[in-house]
Amino acid sequence: MMKFIRQVLESIRFAWQALRSNLLRTVLSLLGVTVGIFSIIAVFTMVDSLEASIRESLNFTGSNTVFVSKWSWNFSDQEYAWWKYFRRPAPSFAEFRFLEKNLENAEFIAISDGRGGQTIKNGNNSMTAGVRGISYQYNQITDMPIEKGRYFSPMEIESARNVVVVGSDIASNLFPFQEPVGQYIRIKGLRFQVIGVMERVGTGMFDIGGKPDIRCYIPYISFSKLFHTRYSEPNISVKGFDRDEHQQELEGELIGLMRTKRGLKPYQEDNFSINRPEAIQNLVAGIFSTLRGAGLIIALFSLLIGGFGIANIMFVSVKERTNLIGIQKSLGAKTYFILCQFLFEAVFLSLIGGLVGILLVWLLTFYPQETLDIQLTFRNVLIGLGVSSTIGLLSGIIPAWIAARMDPVMAIRSK
Repeated sequence: MMKFIRQVLESIRFAWQALRSNLLRTVLSLLGVTVGIFSIIAVFTMVDSLEASIRESLNFTGSNTVFVSKWSWNFSDQEYAWWKYFRRPAPSFAEFRFLEKNLENAEFIAISDGRGGQTIKNGNNSMTAGVRGISYQYNQITDMPIEKGRYFSPMEIESARNVVVVGSDIASNLFPFQEPVGQYIRIKGLRFQVIGVMERVGTGMFDIGGKPDIRCYIPYISFSKLFHTRYSEPNISVKGFDRDEHQQELEGELIGLMRTKRGLKPYQEDNFSINRPEAIQNLVAGIFSTLRGAGLIIALFSLLIGGFGIANIMFVSVKERTNLIGIQKSLGAKTYFILCQFLFEAVFLSLIGGLVGILLVWLLTFYPQETLDIQLTFRNVLIGLGVSSTIGLLSGIIPAWIAARMDPVMAIRSK
């Protein structure tokens, strides 16, 4: 056993010396593998980073949350019946009050609606931002980190006070030289007092309702007075208890109460949708699975070229060292010793190319991006090393087998 290990280690040493002695040829031959591994790992890394960024952007609610909406979020249907959803009535404030009073499986419930492209003013300073009307328990369902000031009180929400919580960009643009909390802004000509400033969130890949940093929140009743609610399409968000696994009881209760409130007969289908954030996440997962497969096919062409390059170099190497192979075999070198010698050389060559490709992808992660955090995962590193090792093994097996099967007498005479 020890003799076998020593011979394998000796094969590795021979392979390494062969690569060092032909440095220029080694560098040129590993370029193909470098490009191929860089392509495949870059595709996987970018797709993984995009998917993670979008999933984080979609994580605007916690777990156990469902939404009562006019539109269905099940976009994976082969035929999305938009014409049917278009004719549905949107959830109303009266329905929200009815659910708030009668739901037994809900921990929190809120209604919200928004308008984008609104001009927000403070004196001579103005900017375009989104305005969102919310009910009191909205911050229990959706993450709203407050940096300065406070959130709404129940009295401010119910009495429709003209108070507002603003995003960080609104605060810095409209109040560049003063503390924003306690100051006033104008929305559609009405004065709203700033009671809170949200923490800076940054730009997400899939910000529902616009970028959070340029969004302001006001009580829902104040919102309904400002904007014509006839054309509104609010959402009712409901957070269930942890004990309700998969929120099946909550969903069943919501369907029953909404059908009762809307007076639907047993034979009539629902004219509302019960949606979960997982529906969008599953759609995103399907899209990125397709992108990952397409990227893999494209990258494999680069790897194929790199593999042929290594195989060609290995055939040349066998030809150059035919005499040395004959000498080694005449001195008692085993077949597996010669085989391992050339096989290790091909694998080393491919692995070095793969490591260089992975290094280039790793350097990409330092490129500053506001919307996309590029992360090279350990899984992708393992994929890169595994693929490059496999390419080296497949490219070197035939040349190594030819070298190992040579007749020692004929090999020595070849010089």
